[in-house]
Amino acid sequence: MPPTMERCEIAVILPCRNEAVAIARVVADFRRALPKASIYVFDNDSTDDTAETAAKAGAFVRKEYRLGKGNVVRRAFAEIDADIYVMADGDGTYDASQSPTMIELLHRERLDMVVGARKAVRSSAYRPGHRFGNRMLNILLQVIMNSRFKDIFSGYRIFSRAFVKSFPALSMGFETETEMTLHALDLRLPVREIDSLYTEGAPGTASKFNTWRDGVRILLYMIYLSFSYRPLFMFGSAGVFLIFLSLAVGIPIVGDYLETGLVARFPTAFAVASTMVIASVCLTSGLILECVSSRARELKRLLYLQHK
Repeated sequence: MPPTMERCEIAVILPCRNEAVAIARVVADFRRALPKASIYVFDNDSTDDTAETAAKAGAFVRKEYRLGKGNVVRRAFAEIDADIYVMADGDGTYDASQSPTMIELLHRERLDMVVGARKAVRSSAYRPGHRFGNRMLNILLQVIMNSRFKDIFSGYRIFSRAFVKSFPALSMGFETETEMTLHALDLRLPVREIDSLYTEGAPGTASKFNTWRDGVRILLYMIYLSFSYRPLFMFGSAGVFLIFLSLAVGIPIVGDYLETGLVARFPTAFAVASTMVIASVCLTSGLILECVSSRARELKRLLYLQHK
């Protein structure tokens, strides 16, 4: 049986870099919302007084010198033992007062993850470029993984211990939220998504997310993970496309051969045959890798159940 809410150990994880002007307030906000929680600030190689300010505010401070949010998450999930994990950014953009509601939802419905879908208080808090990119990548994930999430890049999340201790945390940067989402979808874990207020960071802080650079990295990483999690769908889609392409180009050549007994466009016929071979390779590769992925999914499921 799961521990009662009174007995649950709650850990708040705040990844931050150069957030000295905001981190004390963020720590105080989460201390006020979750008085019994342990608050950990993971300083991602800041060049200001973030670590010292967080320590004075009463947080446990850890240093992670490898830049990237994914590196912080990997270390935090490995080092911290708790029943429930709260993750938010250290710049004060997320509403700490909503965390008890999210935790209560996770506990009441026996969930493994609750995501705070960003609902901007002001348009300047959630830039149009970020909003558009988020929407497009969410649609892509819906097609590939049958996802129902509407904000897969939210940094405000509540996790169960089973989720955290079975999560591989292989990414290095802002792709980590995508990896978390795919992990939940792949294992078909019970998750929920609720609206969460999203505000501008405290004065003096700046978003570390670069719309184009990080957006492209996330897109490429999502495609890479999709080939890992859904190889039959990805390779099979490519194979079916190539089959139809080769048939569309090759049928007229076959018709000419049946009428004249000659192959008038030999280079095209060779290209069609090569395309059909590549399509067969794609389909075969998809089937083989789907079996491998299924075995890996079974192992991850068993690891998840050990901590459930």
